[in-house]
Amino acid sequence: MEKGNKGVGKLNVCSSLEVEQPLPKSKLWKICMVASIAAGVQFGWALQLSLLTPYVQLLGIPHRFASFIWLCGPISGMIVQPVVGYYSDNCTSRFGRRRPFIAAGAALVTIAVFLIGFAADLGRASGDPLGKGSKPRAIAVFVVGFWILDVANNMLQGPCRALLADLSGGKAGRMRTANAFFSFFMAVGNILGYAAGSYSKLYKVFPFSKTPACDIYCANLKSCFFIAIFLLLSLTTLALTVVRENEIPEKEEQEIDEKLAAGSKSKVPFFGEIFGALRDLPRPMWILLLVTCLNWIAWFPFFLYDTDWMAKEVYGGQVGDGRLYDLGVHAGALGLLLNSVVLGFMSLAVEFLGKKIGGVKRLWGVLNFVLAVCMALTVLVTKMAEKSRQYNAAGVLMAPSSGVKIGALSLFAVLGIPLAVTYSIPFALASIFSSSAGSGQGLSLGVLNLAIVVPQMLVSIVGGPWDDLFGGGNLPGFVVGAVAAAASGVLALIMLPSPPADAKPGATMGGFH
Repeated sequence: MEKGNKGVGKLNVCSSLEVEQPLPKSKLWKICMVASIAAGVQFGWALQLSLLTPYVQLLGIPHRFASFIWLCGPISGMIVQPVVGYYSDNCTSRFGRRRPFIAAGAALVTIAVFLIGFAADLGRASGDPLGKGSKPRAIAVFVVGFWILDVANNMLQGPCRALLADLSGGKAGRMRTANAFFSFFMAVGNILGYAAGSYSKLYKVFPFSKTPACDIYCANLKSCFFIAIFLLLSLTTLALTVVRENEIPEKEEQEIDEKLAAGSKSKVPFFGEIFGALRDLPRPMWILLLVTCLNWIAWFPFFLYDTDWMAKEVYGGQVGDGRLYDLGVHAGALGLLLNSVVLGFMSLAVEFLGKKIGGVKRLWGVLNFVLAVCMALTVLVTKMAEKSRQYNAAGVLMAPSSGVKIGALSLFAVLGIPLAVTYSIPFALASIFSSSAGSGQGLSLGVLNLAIVVPQMLVSIVGGPWDDLFGGGNLPGFVVGAVAAAASGVLALIMLPSPPADAKPGATMGGFH
Protein backbone atom coordinates (compact mmCIF):
# COMPACT_ATOMS: atom_id res chain seq x y z
CA MET A 1 0.00 0.00 0.00
CA GLU A 2 1.54 3.29 -1.09
CA LYS A 3 1.81 5.98 1.53
CA GLY A 4 0.97 9.50 0.56
CA ASN A 5 -1.49 12.30 0.89
CA LYS A 6 -2.90 12.55 -2.62
CA GLY A 7 -6.29 11.00 -1.82
CA VAL A 8 -7.84 7.62 -2.24
CA GLY A 9 -6.07 6.83 -5.48
CA LYS A 10 -2.74 6.70 -3.70
CA LEU A 11 -3.95 4.00 -1.34
CA ASN A 12 -3.82 1.48 -4.21
CA VAL A 13 -6.95 -0.20 -2.86
CA CYS A 14 -8.86 -2.16 -5.50
CA SER A 15 -12.56 -2.43 -4.83
CA SER A 16 -15.81 -2.28 -6.73
CA LEU A 17 -17.31 -0.23 -3.92
CA GLU A 18 -18.01 3.33 -4.85
CA VAL A 19 -17.21 6.42 -2.79
CA GLU A 20 -20.14 8.23 -1.22
CA GLN A 21 -20.56 11.95 -1.77
CA PRO A 22 -19.70 13.69 1.52
CA LEU A 23 -22.49 15.52 3.31
CA PRO A 24 -22.08 19.02 4.80
CA LYS A 25 -20.17 19.09 8.08
CA SER A 26 -22.28 19.70 11.19
CA LYS A 27 -21.43 21.54 14.38
CA LEU A 28 -19.51 19.64 17.04
CA TRP A 29 -22.28 19.88 19.65
CA LYS A 30 -24.62 18.01 17.32
CA ILE A 31 -22.11 15.20 16.97
CA CYS A 32 -21.72 15.14 20.74
CA MET A 33 -25.48 14.85 21.29
CA VAL A 34 -25.84 11.94 18.86
CA ALA A 35 -22.78 10.23 20.34
CA SER A 36 -24.35 10.51 23.81
CA ILE A 37 -26.95 7.91 22.76
CA ALA A 38 -24.09 5.43 23.16
CA ALA A 39 -24.24 6.04 26.93
CA GLY A 40 -27.85 4.85 27.03
CA VAL A 41 -27.14 1.84 24.82
CA GLN A 42 -24.02 0.88 26.74
CA PHE A 43 -25.78 1.24 30.10
CA GLY A 44 -28.00 -1.65 29.05
CA TRP A 45 -25.04 -3.64 27.68
CA ALA A 46 -23.19 -3.17 30.98
CA LEU A 47 -26.14 -4.67 32.83
CA GLN A 48 -26.20 -7.59 30.41
CA LEU A 49 -22.50 -8.30 30.79
CA SER A 50 -22.41 -7.97 34.58
CA LEU A 51 -25.75 -9.35 35.76
CA LEU A 52 -27.55 -11.43 33.15
CA THR A 53 -25.34 -14.56 33.09
CA PRO A 54 -25.85 -15.08 36.85
CA TYR A 55 -29.54 -14.20 36.38
CA VAL A 56 -30.17 -16.88 33.74
CA GLN A 57 -28.57 -19.44 36.03
CA LEU A 58 -30.87 -18.34 38.85
CA LEU A 59 -33.79 -18.98 36.49
CA GLY A 60 -32.55 -22.56 36.21
CA ILE A 61 -30.36 -22.59 33.10
CA PRO A 62 -27.15 -24.61 33.76
CA HIS A 63 -23.77 -22.97 33.23
CA ARG A 64 -23.01 -25.20 30.23
CA PHE A 65 -26.10 -23.89 28.44
CA ALA A 66 -25.92 -20.25 29.58
CA SER A 67 -23.56 -19.31 26.74
CA PHE A 68 -26.15 -20.42 24.15
CA ILE A 69 -28.43 -17.61 25.33
CA TRP A 70 -25.83 -15.16 24.03
CA LEU A 71 -26.13 -16.53 20.49
CA CYS A 72 -28.88 -14.00 19.83
CA GLY A 73 -26.33 -11.18 19.94
CA PRO A 74 -24.09 -12.36 17.10
CA ILE A 75 -26.98 -13.73 15.03
CA SER A 76 -28.89 -10.46 15.23
CA GLY A 77 -25.67 -8.53 14.66
CA MET A 78 -24.88 -10.54 11.54
CA ILE A 79 -28.36 -10.16 10.06
CA VAL A 80 -30.04 -7.11 11.58
CA GLN A 81 -27.17 -4.65 11.41
CA PRO A 82 -26.46 -5.09 7.68
CA VAL A 83 -30.20 -5.08 6.90
CA VAL A 84 -30.84 -1.94 8.94
CA GLY A 85 -27.66 -0.39 7.56
CA TYR A 86 -28.69 -1.05 3.98
CA TYR A 87 -32.21 0.32 4.36
CA SER A 88 -31.09 3.30 6.43
CA ASP A 89 -28.59 4.17 3.68
CA ASN A 90 -31.46 4.13 1.20
CA CYS A 91 -34.25 5.53 3.38
CA THR A 92 -36.05 8.56 1.92
CA SER A 93 -38.35 9.29 4.89
CA ARG A 94 -39.08 12.94 5.61
CA PHE A 95 -37.78 12.26 9.13
CA GLY A 96 -34.33 11.40 7.76
CA ARG A 97 -32.34 8.32 6.84
CA ARG A 98 -31.11 7.28 10.29
CA ARG A 99 -33.54 8.80 12.79
CA PRO A 100 -36.53 6.47 12.13
CA PHE A 101 -34.37 3.40 12.79
CA ILE A 102 -32.84 4.91 15.94
CA ALA A 103 -36.32 5.74 17.29
CA ALA A 104 -37.64 2.25 16.47
CA GLY A 105 -34.64 0.66 18.17
CA ALA A 106 -35.21 2.68 21.35
CA ALA A 107 -38.89 1.65 21.45
CA LEU A 108 -37.97 -2.03 21.05
CA VAL A 109 -35.40 -1.75 23.84
CA THR A 110 -38.17 -0.59 26.18
CA ILE A 111 -40.32 -3.61 25.33
CA ALA A 112 -37.42 -6.04 25.66
CA VAL A 113 -36.26 -4.68 29.02
CA PHE A 114 -39.79 -5.01 30.40
CA LEU A 115 -39.90 -8.69 29.36
CA ILE A 116 -36.48 -9.45 30.85
CA GLY A 117 -37.06 -7.60 34.11
CA PHE A 118 -40.46 -9.17 34.71
CA ALA A 119 -39.58 -12.65 33.36
CA ALA A 120 -39.73 -14.27 36.81
CA ASP A 121 -43.05 -12.59 37.62
CA LEU A 122 -44.60 -13.47 34.27
CA GLY A 123 -43.31 -17.03 34.61
CA ARG A 124 -44.82 -17.35 38.09
CA ALA A 125 -48.14 -15.96 36.85
CA SER A 126 -48.06 -18.62 34.11
CA GLY A 127 -47.47 -21.50 36.53
CA ASP A 128 -43.75 -21.65 37.39
CA PRO A 129 -42.98 -22.88 40.94
CA LEU A 130 -41.38 -20.68 43.59
CA GLY A 131 -37.96 -21.44 45.05
CA LYS A 132 -34.96 -23.08 43.40
CA GLY A 133 -35.12 -25.21 40.30
CA SER A 134 -35.84 -24.64 36.64
CA LYS A 135 -38.53 -22.11 35.71
CA PRO A 136 -39.32 -22.92 32.07
CA ARG A 137 -41.95 -20.22 31.50
CA ALA A 138 -39.73 -17.51 32.97
CA ILE A 139 -36.86 -18.76 30.82
CA ALA A 140 -39.05 -18.56 27.70
CA VAL A 141 -40.06 -14.96 28.50
CA PHE A 142 -36.45 -14.05 29.24
CA VAL A 143 -35.13 -15.55 25.99
CA VAL A 144 -37.76 -13.72 23.90
CA GLY A 145 -36.96 -10.44 25.66
CA PHE A 146 -33.22 -10.99 25.31
CA TRP A 147 -33.46 -11.63 21.57
CA ILE A 148 -35.61 -8.53 21.10
CA LEU A 149 -33.09 -6.53 23.14
CA ASP A 150 -30.18 -7.58 20.93
CA VAL A 151 -32.14 -6.87 17.76
CA ALA A 152 -33.06 -3.44 19.14
CA ASN A 153 -29.49 -2.64 20.17
CA ASN A 154 -28.28 -3.48 16.68
CA MET A 155 -31.00 -1.25 15.23
CA LEU A 156 -29.65 1.56 17.40
CA GLN A 157 -25.90 1.19 17.07
CA GLY A 158 -25.53 0.89 13.31
CA PRO A 159 -27.62 3.96 12.38
CA CYS A 160 -26.07 5.95 15.26
CA ARG A 161 -22.55 5.35 13.96
CA ALA A 162 -23.70 6.03 10.41
CA LEU A 163 -25.39 9.28 11.48
CA LEU A 164 -22.15 10.41 13.13
CA ALA A 165 -20.34 9.79 9.86
CA ASP A 166 -23.02 11.74 7.97
CA LEU A 167 -22.73 14.66 10.39
CA SER A 168 -18.93 14.63 10.01
CA GLY A 169 -19.29 15.56 6.34
CA GLY A 170 -16.46 13.25 5.28
CA LYS A 171 -13.83 15.22 7.22
CA ALA A 172 -11.14 12.94 8.64
CA GLY A 173 -10.51 15.07 11.71
CA ARG A 174 -14.19 15.36 12.49
CA MET A 175 -14.60 11.60 12.02
CA ARG A 176 -11.85 10.92 14.56
CA THR A 177 -13.47 13.34 16.98
CA ALA A 178 -16.87 11.70 16.51
CA ASN A 179 -15.37 8.27 17.17
CA ALA A 180 -13.62 9.57 20.28
CA PHE A 181 -16.90 10.98 21.59
CA PHE A 182 -18.74 7.73 20.83
CA SER A 183 -16.12 5.64 22.63
CA PHE A 184 -16.10 8.10 25.54
CA PHE A 185 -19.87 7.93 25.97
CA MET A 186 -19.69 4.14 25.77
CA ALA A 187 -17.36 4.32 28.76
CA VAL A 188 -19.77 6.68 30.54
CA GLY A 189 -22.63 4.23 29.95
CA ASN A 190 -20.47 1.38 31.23
CA ILE A 191 -19.58 3.31 34.37
CA LEU A 192 -23.21 4.11 35.13
CA GLY A 193 -24.36 0.56 34.35
CA TYR A 194 -21.70 -1.17 36.41
CA ALA A 195 -22.20 1.29 39.28
CA ALA A 196 -25.90 0.46 39.29
CA GLY A 197 -25.13 -3.25 39.08
CA SER A 198 -22.68 -3.14 41.98
CA TYR A 199 -25.17 -1.44 44.33
CA SER A 200 -27.04 -4.25 46.08
CA LYS A 201 -29.81 -2.11 47.61
CA LEU A 202 -31.05 -0.34 44.51
CA TYR A 203 -34.33 -2.25 44.71
CA LYS A 204 -35.30 -0.11 47.70
CA VAL A 205 -35.71 2.84 45.32
CA PHE A 206 -38.37 0.78 43.54
CA PRO A 207 -39.92 -1.25 46.39
CA PHE A 208 -42.55 -2.79 44.11
CA SER A 209 -39.77 -4.58 42.18
CA LYS A 210 -39.36 -7.23 44.90
CA THR A 211 -42.05 -9.91 44.68
CA PRO A 212 -42.46 -13.54 45.81
CA ALA A 213 -41.16 -14.66 42.42
CA CYS A 214 -38.41 -12.03 42.20
CA ASP A 215 -35.84 -12.05 45.03
CA ILE A 216 -33.48 -9.22 45.95
CA TYR A 217 -31.00 -10.02 43.17
CA CYS A 218 -33.81 -10.13 40.61
CA ALA A 219 -35.35 -6.93 42.02
CA ASN A 220 -32.01 -5.14 41.73
CA LEU A 221 -31.73 -6.19 38.09
CA LYS A 222 -35.29 -5.03 37.44
CA SER A 223 -34.55 -1.66 39.09
CA CYS A 224 -31.41 -1.24 36.98
CA PHE A 225 -33.47 -1.77 33.84
CA PHE A 226 -35.96 0.91 34.91
CA ILE A 227 -33.06 3.37 35.02
CA ALA A 228 -31.73 2.07 31.70
CA ILE A 229 -35.06 2.76 29.98
CA PHE A 230 -35.24 6.29 31.36
CA LEU A 231 -31.66 7.12 30.36
CA LEU A 232 -31.90 5.72 26.83
CA LEU A 233 -35.27 7.27 26.03
CA SER A 234 -34.18 10.65 27.42
CA LEU A 235 -30.93 10.78 25.42
CA THR A 236 -32.53 9.44 22.24
CA THR A 237 -35.49 11.81 22.39
CA LEU A 238 -33.23 14.80 23.03
CA ALA A 239 -30.83 13.93 20.21
CA LEU A 240 -33.51 13.15 17.64
CA THR A 241 -35.51 16.25 18.53
CA VAL A 242 -32.66 18.74 18.45
CA VAL A 243 -30.33 17.29 15.80
CA ARG A 244 -31.55 17.36 12.21
CA GLU A 245 -29.92 15.22 9.56
CA ASN A 246 -28.03 16.86 6.74
CA GLU A 247 -29.86 17.13 3.44
CA ILE A 248 -28.94 14.37 1.01
CA PRO A 249 -27.27 15.76 -2.12
CA GLU A 250 -29.57 15.61 -5.18
CA LYS A 251 -27.17 13.33 -7.04
CA GLU A 252 -27.07 10.83 -4.18
CA GLU A 253 -30.86 10.96 -3.83
CA GLN A 254 -31.20 10.01 -7.50
CA GLU A 255 -28.78 7.13 -6.96
CA ILE A 256 -30.87 5.93 -4.01
CA ASP A 257 -34.03 5.98 -6.11
CA GLU A 258 -32.33 4.01 -8.87
CA LYS A 259 -30.96 1.52 -6.35
CA LEU A 260 -34.34 1.01 -4.72
CA ALA A 261 -35.96 0.50 -8.12
CA ALA A 262 -33.34 -2.09 -9.05
CA GLY A 263 -33.42 -3.69 -5.59
CA SER A 264 -37.19 -4.13 -5.69
CA LYS A 265 -36.64 -7.05 -8.05
CA SER A 266 -34.82 -8.89 -5.27
CA LYS A 267 -36.37 -9.88 -1.96
CA VAL A 268 -33.23 -9.07 0.03
CA PRO A 269 -31.01 -6.90 -2.18
CA PHE A 270 -28.43 -6.07 0.46
CA PHE A 271 -27.04 -9.63 0.53
CA GLY A 272 -25.76 -9.27 -3.01
CA GLU A 273 -24.04 -6.03 -2.09
CA ILE A 274 -22.41 -7.35 1.07
CA PHE A 275 -21.19 -10.50 -0.72
CA GLY A 276 -19.84 -8.27 -3.47
CA ALA A 277 -18.08 -6.14 -0.88
CA LEU A 278 -16.51 -9.25 0.68
CA ARG A 279 -15.44 -10.57 -2.73
CA ASP A 280 -13.63 -7.36 -3.61
CA LEU A 281 -11.99 -6.71 -0.25
CA PRO A 282 -8.31 -5.75 -0.56
CA ARG A 283 -5.71 -7.88 1.23
CA PRO A 284 -5.15 -5.39 4.10
CA MET A 285 -8.84 -5.61 4.94
CA TRP A 286 -8.77 -9.41 5.05
CA ILE A 287 -5.82 -9.28 7.45
CA LEU A 288 -7.65 -6.70 9.54
CA LEU A 289 -10.72 -8.97 9.70
CA LEU A 290 -8.54 -11.88 10.82
CA VAL A 291 -6.81 -9.85 13.53
CA THR A 292 -10.17 -8.47 14.68
CA CYS A 293 -11.69 -11.95 14.76
CA LEU A 294 -8.91 -13.34 16.96
CA ASN A 295 -9.10 -10.25 19.16
CA TRP A 296 -12.79 -10.82 19.84
CA ILE A 297 -12.29 -14.55 20.46
CA ALA A 298 -10.05 -13.38 23.28
CA TRP A 299 -12.56 -10.87 24.64
CA PHE A 300 -15.83 -12.79 24.57
CA PRO A 301 -15.08 -15.45 27.23
CA PHE A 302 -14.29 -12.62 29.63
CA PHE A 303 -17.32 -10.56 28.59
CA LEU A 304 -19.65 -13.53 29.12
CA TYR A 305 -18.27 -14.86 32.39
CA ASP A 306 -16.34 -12.06 34.13
CA THR A 307 -18.75 -11.60 37.05
CA ASP A 308 -19.43 -15.35 37.18
CA TRP A 309 -15.67 -15.92 37.47
CA MET A 310 -15.45 -13.43 40.31
CA ALA A 311 -18.41 -15.05 42.10
CA LYS A 312 -17.36 -18.70 41.65
CA GLU A 313 -13.59 -18.93 41.29
CA VAL A 314 -12.56 -15.90 43.35
CA TYR A 315 -15.29 -15.76 46.02
CA GLY A 316 -15.98 -19.51 46.08
CA GLY A 317 -19.75 -19.03 45.82
CA GLN A 318 -22.33 -21.24 44.16
CA VAL A 319 -25.30 -20.20 42.04
CA GLY A 320 -28.28 -19.56 44.30
CA ASP A 321 -26.41 -19.70 47.63
CA GLY A 322 -27.62 -16.13 48.27
CA ARG A 323 -24.42 -14.89 49.95
CA LEU A 324 -20.94 -15.36 48.53
CA TYR A 325 -22.14 -15.68 44.94
CA ASP A 326 -24.10 -12.44 45.16
CA LEU A 327 -21.15 -10.70 46.83
CA GLY A 328 -18.89 -11.96 44.04
CA VAL A 329 -21.24 -10.75 41.31
CA HIS A 330 -21.36 -7.27 42.84
CA ALA A 331 -17.56 -7.27 43.24
CA GLY A 332 -17.32 -8.20 39.57
CA ALA A 333 -19.60 -5.30 38.70
CA LEU A 334 -17.26 -3.04 40.70
CA GLY A 335 -14.34 -4.42 38.68
CA LEU A 336 -16.17 -3.63 35.46
CA LEU A 337 -16.79 -0.12 36.78
CA LEU A 338 -13.04 0.33 37.27
CA ASN A 339 -12.52 -1.13 33.81
CA SER A 340 -14.83 1.49 32.33
CA VAL A 341 -13.12 4.38 34.09
CA VAL A 342 -9.80 3.30 32.57
CA LEU A 343 -11.58 2.80 29.23
CA GLY A 344 -12.91 6.37 29.29
CA PHE A 345 -9.52 7.97 29.87
CA MET A 346 -7.74 5.62 27.48
CA SER A 347 -10.29 6.33 24.71
CA LEU A 348 -9.17 9.95 24.64
CA ALA A 349 -5.48 8.99 24.60
CA VAL A 350 -5.38 6.33 21.85
CA GLU A 351 -4.34 8.68 19.06
CA PHE A 352 -1.67 10.33 21.20
CA LEU A 353 -0.22 6.99 22.35
CA GLY A 354 -0.29 5.68 18.79
CA LYS A 355 1.98 8.52 17.70
CA LYS A 356 4.32 7.99 20.65
CA ILE A 357 4.67 4.23 20.21
CA GLY A 358 5.21 4.31 16.44
CA GLY A 359 1.74 3.91 14.97
CA VAL A 360 -1.67 2.55 15.87
CA LYS A 361 -0.79 -0.83 14.34
CA ARG A 362 2.06 -1.28 16.82
CA LEU A 363 -0.10 0.01 19.68
CA TRP A 364 -2.81 -2.53 18.90
CA GLY A 365 -0.29 -5.37 18.66
CA VAL A 366 1.41 -4.53 21.96
CA LEU A 367 -1.85 -4.13 23.84
CA ASN A 368 -3.09 -7.46 22.50
CA PHE A 369 -0.18 -9.01 24.41
CA VAL A 370 -1.30 -7.08 27.50
CA LEU A 371 -4.74 -8.64 27.01
CA ALA A 372 -3.17 -12.10 26.71
CA VAL A 373 -1.19 -11.65 29.94
CA CYS A 374 -4.26 -10.45 31.84
CA MET A 375 -6.35 -13.39 30.66
CA ALA A 376 -3.59 -15.80 31.71
CA LEU A 377 -3.32 -14.14 35.11
CA THR A 378 -6.92 -15.08 35.89
CA VAL A 379 -5.54 -18.59 36.48
CA LEU A 380 -3.03 -17.25 39.01
CA VAL A 381 -5.65 -15.19 40.85
CA THR A 382 -7.97 -18.22 40.99
CA LYS A 383 -5.25 -20.44 42.46
CA MET A 384 -4.42 -17.76 45.05
CA ALA A 385 -8.09 -17.54 46.01
CA GLU A 386 -8.41 -21.31 46.37
CA LYS A 387 -5.25 -21.52 48.47
CA SER A 388 -6.36 -18.75 50.86
CA ARG A 389 -9.93 -20.01 51.53
CA GLN A 390 -10.95 -19.44 55.18
CA TYR A 391 -13.95 -20.56 57.24
CA ASN A 392 -15.47 -18.95 60.30
CA ALA A 393 -16.21 -20.73 63.60
CA ALA A 394 -19.49 -22.04 62.23
CA GLY A 395 -17.75 -23.63 59.28
CA VAL A 396 -19.11 -21.12 56.78
CA LEU A 397 -16.82 -20.08 53.93
CA MET A 398 -15.70 -16.46 54.20
CA ALA A 399 -15.01 -13.89 51.47
CA PRO A 400 -11.50 -13.94 49.93
CA SER A 401 -8.61 -12.01 51.42
CA SER A 402 -7.93 -8.39 50.54
CA GLY A 403 -4.91 -9.35 48.46
CA VAL A 404 -6.97 -11.67 46.26
CA LYS A 405 -9.68 -9.03 45.82
CA ILE A 406 -7.12 -6.39 44.87
CA GLY A 407 -5.48 -8.76 42.40
CA ALA A 408 -8.78 -9.58 40.71
CA LEU A 409 -9.96 -5.97 40.59
CA SER A 410 -6.57 -4.88 39.20
CA LEU A 411 -7.04 -7.27 36.27
CA PHE A 412 -10.43 -5.73 35.54
CA ALA A 413 -8.93 -2.22 35.61
CA VAL A 414 -5.89 -2.99 33.43
CA LEU A 415 -8.10 -4.66 30.82
CA GLY A 416 -9.67 -1.24 30.19
CA ILE A 417 -6.49 -0.23 28.33
CA PRO A 418 -6.61 -2.82 25.50
CA LEU A 419 -10.42 -2.52 25.44
CA ALA A 420 -10.20 1.14 24.42
CA VAL A 421 -8.02 0.11 21.48
CA THR A 422 -10.45 -2.66 20.51
CA TYR A 423 -13.30 -0.13 20.43
CA SER A 424 -11.47 2.33 18.18
CA ILE A 425 -8.45 1.19 16.15
CA PRO A 426 -10.09 -1.59 14.06
CA PHE A 427 -12.77 0.84 12.83
CA ALA A 428 -10.21 3.53 12.05
CA LEU A 429 -7.99 1.11 10.11
CA ALA A 430 -10.95 -0.27 8.19
CA SER A 431 -11.95 3.21 7.04
CA ILE A 432 -8.46 3.66 5.59
CA PHE A 433 -7.93 0.18 4.12
CA SER A 434 -11.24 0.06 2.25
CA SER A 435 -13.10 2.31 -0.12
CA SER A 436 -16.44 3.71 0.92
CA ALA A 437 -19.27 1.29 0.24
CA GLY A 438 -21.57 2.21 -2.63
CA SER A 439 -24.54 1.51 -0.32
CA GLY A 440 -23.20 3.87 2.31
CA GLN A 441 -22.01 3.87 5.89
CA GLY A 442 -24.50 1.34 7.27
CA LEU A 443 -23.66 -1.51 4.89
CA SER A 444 -19.91 -0.94 5.28
CA LEU A 445 -20.25 -1.32 9.04
CA GLY A 446 -21.87 -4.71 8.45
CA VAL A 447 -18.74 -6.03 6.71
CA LEU A 448 -16.47 -5.25 9.65
CA ASN A 449 -19.17 -6.45 12.05
CA LEU A 450 -18.85 -9.96 10.62
CA ALA A 451 -15.38 -10.23 12.18
CA ILE A 452 -16.98 -9.50 15.56
CA VAL A 453 -20.16 -11.57 15.45
CA VAL A 454 -18.60 -14.75 14.02
CA PRO A 455 -16.21 -15.23 16.97
CA GLN A 456 -19.04 -14.37 19.36
CA MET A 457 -21.12 -17.16 17.82
CA LEU A 458 -18.16 -19.53 18.10
CA VAL A 459 -17.62 -18.71 21.78
CA SER A 460 -21.35 -18.91 22.54
CA ILE A 461 -21.65 -22.38 20.99
CA VAL A 462 -18.35 -23.89 22.14
CA GLY A 463 -17.74 -22.01 25.41
CA GLY A 464 -20.01 -23.97 27.77
CA PRO A 465 -19.11 -27.48 26.50
CA TRP A 466 -15.42 -26.50 26.40
CA ASP A 467 -15.49 -25.46 30.06
CA ASP A 468 -17.34 -28.67 30.99
CA LEU A 469 -14.70 -30.73 29.18
CA PHE A 470 -12.16 -29.55 31.76
CA GLY A 471 -14.39 -29.96 34.80
CA GLY A 472 -16.49 -26.80 34.56
CA GLY A 473 -15.66 -23.29 35.65
CA ASN A 474 -14.53 -20.37 33.55
CA LEU A 475 -10.76 -20.80 33.34
CA PRO A 476 -10.60 -23.03 30.20
CA GLY A 477 -12.31 -20.31 28.15
CA PHE A 478 -10.03 -17.64 29.60
CA VAL A 479 -6.93 -19.65 28.64
CA VAL A 480 -8.20 -19.94 25.05
CA GLY A 481 -8.74 -16.17 25.16
CA ALA A 482 -5.12 -15.64 26.20
CA VAL A 483 -3.86 -17.74 23.28
CA ALA A 484 -6.14 -15.93 20.80
CA ALA A 485 -5.02 -12.52 22.09
CA ALA A 486 -1.35 -13.46 21.68
CA ALA A 487 -1.99 -14.70 18.13
CA SER A 488 -3.85 -11.48 17.35
CA GLY A 489 -0.90 -9.46 18.63
CA VAL A 490 1.58 -11.39 16.48
CA LEU A 491 -0.51 -10.95 13.33
CA ALA A 492 -1.05 -7.25 14.05
CA LEU A 493 2.68 -6.62 14.36
CA ILE A 494 3.86 -8.86 11.50
CA MET A 495 1.14 -9.03 8.83
CA LEU A 496 -1.11 -6.00 9.29
CA PRO A 497 0.00 -3.19 6.94
CA SER A 498 0.72 0.22 8.40
CA PRO A 499 -1.90 2.80 7.42
CA PRO A 500 -0.92 5.99 5.59
CA ALA A 501 0.43 8.67 7.88
CA ASP A 502 -2.22 11.20 6.89
CA ALA A 503 -5.34 9.98 5.10
CA LYS A 504 -7.46 12.41 3.18
CA PRO A 505 -11.14 12.74 4.08
CA GLY A 506 -12.08 10.63 1.07
CA ALA A 507 -10.05 7.76 2.45
CA THR A 508 -11.52 7.88 5.93
CA MET A 509 -15.08 8.11 4.71
CA GLY A 510 -15.27 4.34 4.49
CA GLY A 511 -18.21 2.90 6.28
CA PHE A 512 -16.28 1.43 9.17
CA HIS A 513 -16.56 3.89 12.05
